[in-house]
Amino acid sequence: MRTFDKKKRLRHMMPRPLSLEMLAGLVALIAAGTLIWTIFGSPMSVPIILCSGLIFTISVAIIIRLLLDPDSIRARQTDAMLRLSSKMVDLTSEGLDQKAAQQICEFLLSSTQAIAVAITDRKIILGYAGYMEAENPSGARIRTHATHKVIDEGQPRVIYTREDIGFPEGSKMIESAIIIPLTVGRDIFGTLKFYYRSSRKITETQKSIAQGFGTLLSTQIAAAELEEQRELATSMELKMLQSQINPHFLFNTINTIASFIRTDPAKARILLREFAVFYRSTLENAQDRIPLQRELEQTQRYFTFEVARFGEDRLSMIVDLGSAADLIQEMLVPPFLLQPLVENAVKHAMPATGLLTVRITGSIEGADVLVNVADDGVGMDEAARQGILHPKSETGLGIAVKNVHDRMHGFYGERASMTVESAPHEGTTITLRFPNEATSTPSEAIVV
Repeated sequence: MRTFDKKKRLRHMMPRPLSLEMLAGLVALIAAGTLIWTIFGSPMSVPIILCSGLIFTISVAIIIRLLLDPDSIRARQTDAMLRLSSKMVDLTSEGLDQKAAQQICEFLLSSTQAIAVAITDRKIILGYAGYMEAENPSGARIRTHATHKVIDEGQPRVIYTREDIGFPEGSKMIESAIIIPLTVGRDIFGTLKFYYRSSRKITETQKSIAQGFGTLLSTQIAAAELEEQRELATSMELKMLQSQINPHFLFNTINTIASFIRTDPAKARILLREFAVFYRSTLENAQDRIPLQRELEQTQRYFTFEVARFGEDRLSMIVDLGSAADLIQEMLVPPFLLQPLVENAVKHAMPATGLLTVRITGSIEGADVLVNVADDGVGMDEAARQGILHPKSETGLGIAVKNVHDRMHGFYGERASMTVESAPHEGTTITLRFPNEATSTPSEAIVV
């Protein structure tokens, strides 16, 4: 320890090497002296020369120290990045739509050495600012194969040639680019892109800035989507529970059971027991997900009451999950996913006379699980089909289907889908696609 301290003291006692400030001061002193000597041209001016040169040297040294001190530089850079980050957080507080994306691009363009900045989703340009802005409006399709490759692979890319970017003819000033994938969970949402006039402009600083803002933007998108899904989940849960415990269904079922008490007491007891189980399960299904088998059982209980009400000659249900039944039944799904679709069929697809058959089938396609809810009822025309997918009101035919669609996306992401096929007098088929569920490991079984 003493040896170290001694060496340390010796280093402090030794003359310091010529620093940038000292060199600049020396040059300034010589320049000032030469200038003043030229003006006064007399030995009497030596004190004036020395004083003026000293003042000039100190001023230059202070200015250089302020401008070139590493701590000052880092402080200014940090302050600038914090201001940029704060502005981006404000712009994405309600999600990333085309307006917000355009504002972010314009904001980042003035803060980097890029000549153009762009933000895309998986298919279209959301925002574009800078060189060739008019040729790349919001809503236009993505044109560069490098962007598609980043979306497919999910890895950032630094590109140093125009050919590797893949721009069409006309964009000759763009020679290089940094493309950062924007992620939400495990899904690729889109890209953040910085285009440069020359590959020499892509420094380590530019790479860090691009990666940092890509991460920040991804985080903000995920936060906005999480908040939206949280509100959606709460809203959907309340609506679905209200849909199940509605007075019409309650009174109709009670009246049906009451009528069987006189005509068929044994059946009345069975219905009453199933009715109690049905409502207990409805209130207990508060988990995020339950096995599909439980959802099927609950749906079949509901259908039992409707068959008791309308008669076996009017309603029938067939459940066939095929050879992969065991795997599909173990798949975890949000509660109240199938029952609203079956309820919709009973309410809206039943013909004036004859039998309505509802079929629930399942299959595996690649890594995805498909579940169909089909009926052979009255069907609907194209306008009604579009209405069921995009209802304009919070009541009626489309709301139950929309709730299921929104909850599918909320739980499984953009790869999940719900399609509706229908034609007048040909029935309706609703297909739910659960992405990657055929290859996922089932969670611990939930006891029914």
